[in-house]
Amino acid sequence: MADIAWDEEDPFEEQRDDVEDPMARLFSVYGRPNLGSMVVGIVASIAARLLDLVPPIMLGVAIDAIFGEQVFSLWLVPEAWIPADETAQFWLVIGLIAGAFVLAAAFHWLRNWGFNAFAQNIQHSVRTDTYDAMQRLEMGFFADKQTGELMSVLSNDVNQLEQFLNEGLNSVFRLGVMVVGIGGVLLYYNWQLALIALLPVPLIAGFTYVFIRVIQPKYARVRSAVGTVNSRLENNLGGIEVIKSSNTEGYESDRVEEVSTEYLDANWSAIGTRIKFFPGLRLLSGIGFVVTFLVGGLWVFTGAAPGPLSGELTVGTFVVFILFTQRFIWPMAQFGQIVNMYQRAHASAERIFGLMDEPDRLAVDPDAEPLAVEEGAVEYDDVTFAYEGEAPVVEGIDFAVPGGETLALVGPTGAGKSTVLKLLLRLYDVDSGSIRIDGQDIRNVTLRSLRQSIAYVGQETFLFHGTVRENITYGTFDADEEAVIEAAKAAEAHEFITNLPDGYETMVGERGVKLSGGQRQRVSIARAVLKDPAILVLDEATSDVDTETEMLIQRSLDRLTADRTTFAIAHRLSTIKDADRIVVLEDGRIAERGSHGELLEAGGLYAHLWGVQAGEIEGLPEEFIRRAAKRRAQTETGDD
Repeated sequence: MADIAWDEEDPFEEQRDDVEDPMARLFSVYGRPNLGSMVVGIVASIAARLLDLVPPIMLGVAIDAIFGEQVFSLWLVPEAWIPADETAQFWLVIGLIAGAFVLAAAFHWLRNWGFNAFAQNIQHSVRTDTYDAMQRLEMGFFADKQTGELMSVLSNDVNQLEQFLNEGLNSVFRLGVMVVGIGGVLLYYNWQLALIALLPVPLIAGFTYVFIRVIQPKYARVRSAVGTVNSRLENNLGGIEVIKSSNTEGYESDRVEEVSTEYLDANWSAIGTRIKFFPGLRLLSGIGFVVTFLVGGLWVFTGAAPGPLSGELTVGTFVVFILFTQRFIWPMAQFGQIVNMYQRAHASAERIFGLMDEPDRLAVDPDAEPLAVEEGAVEYDDVTFAYEGEAPVVEGIDFAVPGGETLALVGPTGAGKSTVLKLLLRLYDVDSGSIRIDGQDIRNVTLRSLRQSIAYVGQETFLFHGTVRENITYGTFDADEEAVIEAAKAAEAHEFITNLPDGYETMVGERGVKLSGGQRQRVSIARAVLKDPAILVLDEATSDVDTETEMLIQRSLDRLTADRTTFAIAHRLSTIKDADRIVVLEDGRIAERGSHGELLEAGGLYAHLWGVQAGEIEGLPEEFIRRAAKRRAQTETGDD
C-alpha cells in the first residue's frame, strides 16, 4: 500500500497548523473551572503513594531491629512511644503496615474520584463547546467536510483527551510521588548506593525525548486516518440502499478495505515506534536494578563497601533498597506510557481546537438588532455569490417582491435557484450586493430573528430520529395539540399520520426511513406551516409526491401563501404558473422575468421549458437543445 499523501488527506491539516499550545489551552480554559476535583485527586494521590512507601520501610526496620539486633526507631515517632519488648515491636510493625494499607485504599478511591470527575467534566465541556462552535459555521464549511470526519473529532478525539486527563494525569502525580519519595528514602538510607540506583534516569530522559519527537507526527496521521475511515463508513451506511440496489457490495467492501488499510499502516507505524520504546525503557531501568543488586549484595556479603564506596550497609537497608529500586524502575518504565497518552491527546487537541477555531465566514454584527417584519417585502440588489475558490454561482441578481406576493424561481438544473434562496436565509453571505427585508439589510439583523421569520422547505427532506409529532414541532417546541393537527391537515398529512401504528407518536426512524418520500415531505411542510412564518421558502417542496398528493398539497399551499411573501422553486412549472411573478435563471443570471402568460408569449427559455413539460419537443429550437446538452454535461462533471 502506498503511503498516504497526508497533507491532502487530512481535512484538518490547515486548522491544526494554526493551533498553538493546545494542551496549555485545554488546561487554562477547561481545567481551571474544574480545579477543585483535580486538587482532590492530586492531594489524595500524594497521600496514597506516601502511604504505599510505609510497608517496605517498616519491613526494613523490622529486619534490622527484631532480627538483626539494631535499635528499633521510627521516623517522626518519639522513642517514648516505642515499646521495648520485641514482640510488642513486631505487632506495632504489623499494625502500622495494616493501617497504611487501609488508609492508602481510602486515598486511592478519593484519588480516582477526583481525576475521573476532572476528566469527565472537561470531556463534556469540550465536546459541547466544539459542537456548538461547529453548528454555527456557514454551510460552506460543511460542504468541504464529510460527516464522518466531524464525528471523529467530536467522538474519538474528545475521548482521547479523557484518557490522558484521567489515566495520564493520575499516573503523572502517582509516579512523580513514587520517584521523588523513593529517591528521597534511598538517599536518606545510603546516598552512595542511591546514586548508583539512579544512574539510568538521565538515559531514560534522553530516550523519552527522542521518542516524543518521532511519535508526535505519527499520532497526528493516525487521528487523520480515523476520520477518513469514519467518513467512508458513515457514507456507505447512509447509502446502503443504493449499494444493495446497484449490486456494488464488493466494490464498496474494497473501498472500505482501502481506507482501513491506510489506517492500519498509519497505526502500525506508530505501534512500531511504541513497541520499541517501552522494552527499551524497561531495559534501561533493569540495568539500574541489576547494578544496585550487584553492588548492594557484595556490600552485605563482604561486610565492606566495594570500590570507592564507604560505610556500612545493613541487611534491612539492603532489603529496602531492593524493594524500592524495583518500585522505582516500574514507574520509570510507566513514564513512557504517560508520554504516549500525552502525544495522543496532543494530536487530538490540535484537531479539536482547530475545529473550534474555524472562523465563521458569516460576518456577525454584535450590535445587530432583531429583524422587524411588517409587510415582508424582499429585495435582491445586484447580488453575486461564489463558493470559495470557484466561479460565481449567481451574478447580478436583481429583483423585488412586495409583501404578501409569491415569486417563483425557474430555470434548468444548476442555474443557481436554490443558492439564491439560501442567501436569503444567510446560510451563505453574498459576495457583493445586498438582500433586504422591509428595507433592512439581512447582514445587519440578528441571525436568530432572520431565520425565525422564514420557514424553509427544501428539496432534500430531512427528518430527525423521533416521533412524527417531534418532527412537526421541531423549532416550534411549545405548540399545542390542536395547532399540530391543524398544521398536519394543512399539509395533507393528518390522514396518513392517523393511519400509522402509533399515530403522531410513531417513530419515523433515522432520517425518516420508515416513511415514504411523499410522507416525509408532507411532515416537513407541516413543520413550516406550524412555524407560521412571515416569509415562506419552498425549494421543490412537492418533488417527492405523486400527482394526486401534489394537487392536495398545492391546494393547501395556496391557502398558506395567500397572505405571506413566498418564494417557490419547482421543476414542474404547472405548480408555479399562478405565481404573481416568475424569474427565470440561466447560468446564474436572470434570463427573463414576468408572469406565466407574458413569458409564454415572449417565446424565450421559460416557453421552451414549458414546451418540454408539455411534450412539445419537436418544436424546440436547436440552440435550446444544444445549450441543454451543454448544461447537463457541466452538471455531470461538477463544473456548475
